Amino acid sequence: MKANSINIYKQDAPSLRKKTEPYLYLLPTLLLMCVLLIIPIIMVIRYSFYDNVIINKNPVFVGLENFKLIFENSTFVVAVKNTIVFVGGSIVFHMIFGLAFAVVLNTKYLHRRTKAVSRVLLALPWMFTASVIAILWKMMMNPNGIINYLLSVTNLSSSHIEWLASRDFALFSITFINIWAGYPFYMVSLLAGLQGIPNDLYEAAAIDGANISQRFFRITLPQLKPIIISLVMLDFVWTIQQFALIWMTTGGGPINATEMMSTFIYKLGFSKYEYAQASASAVILLVVCTIVAIFYVRHQRGQE
Repeated sequence: MKANSINIYKQDAPSLRKKTEPYLYLLPTLLLMCVLLIIPIIMVIRYSFYDNVIINKNPVFVGLENFKLIFENSTFVVAVKNTIVFVGGSIVFHMIFGLAFAVVLNTKYLHRRTKAVSRVLLALPWMFTASVIAILWKMMMNPNGIINYLLSVTNLSSSHIEWLASRDFALFSITFINIWAGYPFYMVSLLAGLQGIPNDLYEAAAIDGANISQRFFRITLPQLKPIIISLVMLDFVWTIQQFALIWMTTGGGPINATEMMSTFIYKLGFSKYEYAQASASAVILLVVCTIVAIFYVRHQRGQE
């Protein structure tokens, strides 16, 4: 009996090793995720319910008081409004420009070399880091920069506009820069989607007498719908968390004209040292991103 149990154990040992081996490879990554992601999130959520955190060894539990102070903060209201404009405008024009360029690059009327060169040129903004983009556009939007020069040459404007230092133009300018930096991601993704649409569908539609617009709205867009939904949800999460580009161009100014949720949280925590309120603001942003992430995951599962 004892010998039989030993034999069974020897037979089961290799299969057990095979089952546990993949998890051992994942263990370093899981540990890193726990230290760099899960634990900080838990700490931020905990801090949002306390006062005098980090700087005091005995923080005081205040419940939802920090959230109440945040919602009563006038700068927070401005940051939310600016974020809605920034995120909404970026997503809409990312889609418009990305789809337009993808359609152009997918057309059969362009030569193959022209397509190759155009793809590289149109994808260039996506290859630049936030610091390069910020420096480039700060120089171009300078009162003596090329944009004001072109406006004066074409007699569209004779004044030297402070694009990034004017309350009237700063939010528009930073949104435009983000659109320019982000549309290539849409373009590449949608171009791949367009190339995956069977040409038989267009040929059948043409035989039935469908014109270009009918083929676009009844074949192209429905076929691209899963990709578009995924792009919009990903873009929402990325854009709402955008910090580097805003901080290096306007810093949230002038006079909160480009204050976003990301810069608002940073200033609360590292300029005003209101760590508890900064944590509460971060939790609000986390909840919004988590809701969108849940919809994204459900959408992806629905496509499988």
